[in-house]
Amino acid sequence: MVIEPVPTAVIDACVLYSAPVRDLIVRLAQAGTIHARWTAEIHDDLTLPDPNDRHVLAAAIRAGASRILTFNLADFPSGVLDAYGVKALHPDPFLAQLLDAVPDEFLEAIRLQREALKNPPMTEEEFLARLETAGLPRTVARLRLHGQKPIGSS
Repeated sequence: MVIEPVPTAVIDACVLYSAPVRDLIVRLAQAGTIHARWTAEIHDDLTLPDPNDRHVLAAAIRAGASRILTFNLADFPSGVLDAYGVKALHPDPFLAQLLDAVPDEFLEAIRLQREALKNPPMTEEEFLARLETAGLPRTVARLRLHGQKPIGSS
């Protein structure tokens, strides 16, 4: 997977539902490292059962996104997406590669995310464990490799 300078991705509801992952993606978008897109219908999927995900693909096509970030890869068969030039990606390998591509911006977003956690505050290890539990073990492994810059230290 090659990451273009600023990738555009439609974020599936299952990714938005996870507070630590959602917060990280929003912070990365604020830093300009990703164009994150979702629709009101995707947002509504956080509370309503969704019988199919065609609307997510439609949002990707409309946004000109080349990818859909989802934990539910089985819901987005490549045979269907390929016709539209869209790939479904698990957020973990995508974020790990984004970290490698723009480490300074990524680490700054992580620092801001951790510093915002005040109730309760988290140690660096507690914070990394939270991301790992949220489905980002590869990203956390990469963050540990970048450990020479403490996460959350000003």
